[in-house]
Amino acid sequence: MTAALLSALAAHWRRNPLQLITLTLGLALATALWSGVQAINAEARASYDAAAATLGEGRFSQITATDGAPIAQETYIALRRAGWLVSPVIEGRLAGVRLLGIDPLTAPGGLGPVRPQSGGDLTTFLSGPGQIFARSDTLASLPETGATGVAALDVAPNTAITDIGLAQRLLDRAGQIDRLILAQDQPLNRPPLSQIAPDLTLSPPQDGSDVARLTDSFHLNLTAFGLLSFAVGLFIVHGAIGLAFEQRRATLRTLRALGVPLRRLIAVMAAELSVIALLSGGIGVGLGYVMAAALMPDVAATLRGLYGADVSGQLTLRPEWWLSGLLIALGGTAFAATGALRGIARMPLLSGAHERAAAMARRWGWQAGAAAGLIALSGALALAGGGLVAGFAMLGALLIGGALALPPVLSTLLAAAEARARSATAQWFWADTRQQVPGLSLALMALLLAMAANVGVSTMVSSFRLTFTGFLDQRLASELYVSATDAAQADAILAIAATQADAALPLLSIDREVADLPAQIYAARDHATYRDNWQFLRAVPDVWGRLAAGEGALVNEQLYRRAQLDLGTRITVAPGTSLPILGIYGDYGNPIGQVILGEARFRALFPQVQALRFGLRVAPDSVPALREALKSSAGLTDAAMIDQAAIKALSLSVFERTFAVTAALNILTLAVAGFAILTSLLTLAAMRLPQLAPVWALGLTRRQLALLDLLRALILAVLTAILALPLGLALAWALLAVVNVEAFGWRLPLYLFPLDYLQLAALALLAAALAALWPAWRLSRTPPAQLLGVFRHER
Repeated sequence: MTAALLSALAAHWRRNPLQLITLTLGLALATALWSGVQAINAEARASYDAAAATLGEGRFSQITATDGAPIAQETYIALRRAGWLVSPVIEGRLAGVRLLGIDPLTAPGGLGPVRPQSGGDLTTFLSGPGQIFARSDTLASLPETGATGVAALDVAPNTAITDIGLAQRLLDRAGQIDRLILAQDQPLNRPPLSQIAPDLTLSPPQDGSDVARLTDSFHLNLTAFGLLSFAVGLFIVHGAIGLAFEQRRATLRTLRALGVPLRRLIAVMAAELSVIALLSGGIGVGLGYVMAAALMPDVAATLRGLYGADVSGQLTLRPEWWLSGLLIALGGTAFAATGALRGIARMPLLSGAHERAAAMARRWGWQAGAAAGLIALSGALALAGGGLVAGFAMLGALLIGGALALPPVLSTLLAAAEARARSATAQWFWADTRQQVPGLSLALMALLLAMAANVGVSTMVSSFRLTFTGFLDQRLASELYVSATDAAQADAILAIAATQADAALPLLSIDREVADLPAQIYAARDHATYRDNWQFLRAVPDVWGRLAAGEGALVNEQLYRRAQLDLGTRITVAPGTSLPILGIYGDYGNPIGQVILGEARFRALFPQVQALRFGLRVAPDSVPALREALKSSAGLTDAAMIDQAAIKALSLSVFERTFAVTAALNILTLAVAGFAILTSLLTLAAMRLPQLAPVWALGLTRRQLALLDLLRALILAVLTAILALPLGLALAWALLAVVNVEAFGWRLPLYLFPLDYLQLAALALLAAALAALWPAWRLSRTPPAQLLGVFRHER
């Protein structure tokens, strides 16, 4: 019986191959968008884990200098002699590559690629020209060092590991150590750290990579977009399964009447859908891999530019993301098929096949109530919720509520248009359009979500671009920025600037924890460059004068929000020194906290920090002459001098690459929504013949009917676009005022871009027109005999 049942069910797909293609492609596209995002996230997190393993994060305690300065080699020797089992580490940049120097003889087990217990070639690593371990692409980007390059896949991306002595030589930092790593087992009778090196601080093992925690918001954003894209694609699946069920009502009724048990019928249909889901999921995983491989370089550039995280630009086939793709394909199909299978279970044995009548009998009351409830929940979360998860829950409730509200609103608008129609043709057109809303509702909801997401994200990105450009003009006031390699070259720069520049502003900074959060402390000279260009979100009167007098500090918005600070709150900027907050400023694009002190106060607290970078104020037409003087007299290279325009161009290029992934996901989501309209129209075309045949018989030509069908699709797309605009703007506000604050720590102003919205509406109309063109063309070519045949049938 089961074989005969399978053959009967498969006959539907043989007669309707387009429906099978629709179902397979819809689920494949939905899975592709989800699995592609998960592949990107998995690759990035694997890079974080590799970096954490390379540095021993999460397993070993570390010792660093309290003031952030390098540790003298003599201090390390003193600790070893006192019984402390520590291992030195030095870190720096060599041609853009993160160079890590370790001592394999003292490093705790499992740290670094060369281990005595694993039979590593310690002799070559420690003597002669030495060895450098890194990935193949990283080795290729290193300059000639004389050392032997060894390919190692377990080293973090853009990271190279070598002996600490070789690293000190390559980085020109003889006798310096950045930190000390402690073995897990230490002698009990060793003297306390404060007795041997009171200027050092012991930090316990971390629960995970700092970078991984820092970028969680970025990956959560990607996951949310992937889930939204999957939901849009799932509308196609739900619609295809539902319409297939409506079309197979007569077949199912016959099978039941012939004695097929209800449970077996449901089990066989569930198995049928499972096979389709696995096939579609496999195709979707393959498409997701292609999409992720294309987007991975942009993601790597984004994470490197915004967070300083080195992520591999190449993609690896990892079980965690392709298995999740197959599982979500099965889960999505099960969710989409629940209604159809429930309908089979409740269908009377002699149920009729009047699927359009059943569709028209639908009432929108419950759906409108659910939409109102979800929108109200979204508002409540916006007012009272806290945290990034609550922010995304608010977005989910807003989008789902808006989508559920679309069919009732469309039905109401079309009923009003029908009431105002005068001619019989117009009345039939509006009534027939209203009748199509149930069958097209899922596709239109997908289009609404795709357009709202495009409006919301494009508004956020464009608002960010405007704000970020103004922020760059404020922060990059100096015409030329230069970097010295040592104190002697810095003195030469200052000597030249004294005669050929209006001012030389030192750029002093140090990394420290402020309010128990990672932060950077900067120095600001009392100069008009800062007074005239900087803008504050909030500040006390005479903020620059009080800062120059050392009476307080400035903090960026990120630190202000995350540490719940306020004007006048005292923060500890150095051991034994706390200062009140004088001002809060916007710091867009920076993921961590920032504090600014007056130059005199900074130099008094951190005398070990040397000024090696400067911002030079000079007339724009004098920049070329100043560059030549710095090259000839101070020995600076072009790479050590960056003008204002170059920095802005670089920053804006990083900005554009940052949102390349979200832009691509938006386009793909809109394409999936267009495909949903196409598949719904194609599937409904055959079912609409009983409604079209009487109108044709009354005098409307097939060509007129096709044009009216095309017009119907455009009208529904226009109404959906109009309703998507307020939903998209609400989404943009939520992203800027809620999610962005929780994820990154700053709030952006909301700007409107009417031309962008008109372009998006035109794109949606084009997608709807293209989707409706083929069904309309098929309708215009329908043989008259097929239309006449409707009057011979039961319907």
